Amino acid sequence: MSAHIDRFVSERLPPAALQPQMLRDLPELNFPDQLNLVQELLDRAGEKGWADRPLLRSPRITLSYREARERVDRIAQVLVHDLGLVPGNRVLLRGGNSVGLALAWMGVVKAGLVAVATMPLLRAKELSEIIAKAQPSVALCDATLLHELELAQQQQPVLATIVPFNLMDAPGSLAVRAAAHDGHFSACPTYADDIAMLAFTSGTTGTPKAAAHSHRDILSACEAWPRHVLRATPQDIVMGSPPLAFTFGLGGLLVFPMWAGCSVYFHDQPYTPATMVDVMAQVGCTICYTAPTFYRQMAAHIQPGKVPSLRLSVSAGEGLPDATRQLWKQASGLEMLDGIGATEMFHIFISSAGDEVRRGAIGKVVPGYMAKVVDEHGHELPRNQVGRLAVIGPTGCRYLDDPRQQRYVQSGWNFPGDAFMQDDDGYFHYQARDDDMIITAGYNVGGPEVEDALLKHPAVAECGVVGKTDVERGMIIKAYCVLRPSHTGSAELVKALQDHVKATLAPYKYPREITFVEQLPRTETGKLQRFKLRQMAHT
Repeated sequence: MSAHIDRFVSERLPPAALQPQMLRDLPELNFPDQLNLVQELLDRAGEKGWADRPLLRSPRITLSYREARERVDRIAQVLVHDLGLVPGNRVLLRGGNSVGLALAWMGVVKAGLVAVATMPLLRAKELSEIIAKAQPSVALCDATLLHELELAQQQQPVLATIVPFNLMDAPGSLAVRAAAHDGHFSACPTYADDIAMLAFTSGTTGTPKAAAHSHRDILSACEAWPRHVLRATPQDIVMGSPPLAFTFGLGGLLVFPMWAGCSVYFHDQPYTPATMVDVMAQVGCTICYTAPTFYRQMAAHIQPGKVPSLRLSVSAGEGLPDATRQLWKQASGLEMLDGIGATEMFHIFISSAGDEVRRGAIGKVVPGYMAKVVDEHGHELPRNQVGRLAVIGPTGCRYLDDPRQQRYVQSGWNFPGDAFMQDDDGYFHYQARDDDMIITAGYNVGGPEVEDALLKHPAVAECGVVGKTDVERGMIIKAYCVLRPSHTGSAELVKALQDHVKATLAPYKYPREITFVEQLPRTETGKLQRFKLRQMAHT
């Protein structure tokens, strides 16, 4: 059953044979057939005694659960009554972390629409690919980020309407439109398995993949890691750097705090390691989310007692080196809460906290999930052997109209693309990625996507891009370039190529190292041998 009138997404989900097996054995995972996650998390906050507790905070405003609900309802009224959207339509969201973006996301989902959040750093090319895949007719966009989206709109006219959401008095802005409504909106009676969001992630080929998550999926995720490992309380104040366009950020900085009755603070400027520590102290932050790279940089600015309110520091998004864990513990006095998740699984499925933390391990499988380490044929390996990680649980991978579904889901199990070892006590130890994905400072980057950008520069004849281990960022992007005969390698050309990539793709995707070579390692059939480039990068 479905409340979606627009069946675009449901008709493009994988066939039953390629869908993941879903575990819903825990009693808390028994949801009714009719379910709207924003209604559950926001509208019913009053029943839990949280209506007048703060939910969204910034330097300019604090909104209680009750006040946030009224604003969300006004946004939903704009989407349905002004713009004529119907359940199942996709709405693109573009903006940095802010109260405005959080309200917009909730308004979209409460109205029974499908939220398509995008990274604020994406360029027109990348936005165009997402629009082509998701086919949204409406976008809600931070006014300062309109330019690249308007360029993408020229390439994808299916995006008919762009509404800026943070202009308070401009005609046509979301604020002005919302002010004309009364703030009374009944949540769309979506069904549990109706899709609530499409989460885009870069593939190793650079072609974006859209992971679909239902209302049930997201609420199931709330009942797993947040309930059994994080254990937040209504007194917690949450901060962090992961973008809401990442499921790591969406869960940690919006959905999970609402589930627990917490409040979330969004700063009005991008964080630096120093400013994050200062702001944490100012607002009384108790739970922080960021990537290992940022914790390592923050360690120089924090010391025991600097942020006395901080009780949990959550790390995910990339592998956590033990050296970074120990550096943070020495600087802050806190043991880091590590975890591994995936956009395709929505959030963390392996993690341990407190006394259960074991040095060098990410943790144990989160209640509600099952995980194992298998060989190339899918057979479980004995403990202490390295193999591929396989996971099942109450969430799973469902790509939108993508042949890569067959690689991610095999025999009902999800394969996130990581190599792991499980010890005799059940702890999982991360080894490496088992594909060509580069994870740098918490961002996923496909090497071929960067190669494609470099090849558009007139100086580059061939190139290969891989990840190189780096103490600060976990990995950096390294490019090997063969130049055309009329060009010579130089420091000036390195900078020109880096600037070219920054202008073409999101800036975090630029190669921090570029080496000019006479030729690239290839097979007899001409296939690029990336493993040899990785070996070269580490010699």
